[in-house]
Amino acid sequence: MVKAKKDILQGTLVLMVLRTLAQEPMHGYGITLHIQTVSENLLRVEEGSLYPALHRMEQEGWIRAEWGTSENNRRARYYRLTAAGRKQLVEEEKNWQRLTYAVGRVLQFT
Repeated sequence: MVKAKKDILQGTLVLMVLRTLAQEPMHGYGITLHIQTVSENLLRVEEGSLYPALHRMEQEGWIRAEWGTSENNRRARYYRLTAAGRKQLVEEEKNWQRLTYAVGRVLQFT
């Protein structure tokens, strides 16, 4: 049996994180769990990928982080989408649509 590949296509992590945070502020583990759950366990975001991406998005001004208390009473950084992040989400979605359209065209070519 072929093992399912869980690598995320370069650039899609930002799109998925921004889309996730558009719903509500979340801490890192919550973001990971949301993506994994919504994808029906087909996608898993590793900490080594998520936290550097969150840091880059924070530097870009797309998200803002605040300390808070998690569901299990632990201190956690909660990430919130900014106005610039909402604009970036629109751009990322447009880029995704173009990419999937182009890949679809290649796959349908006969």
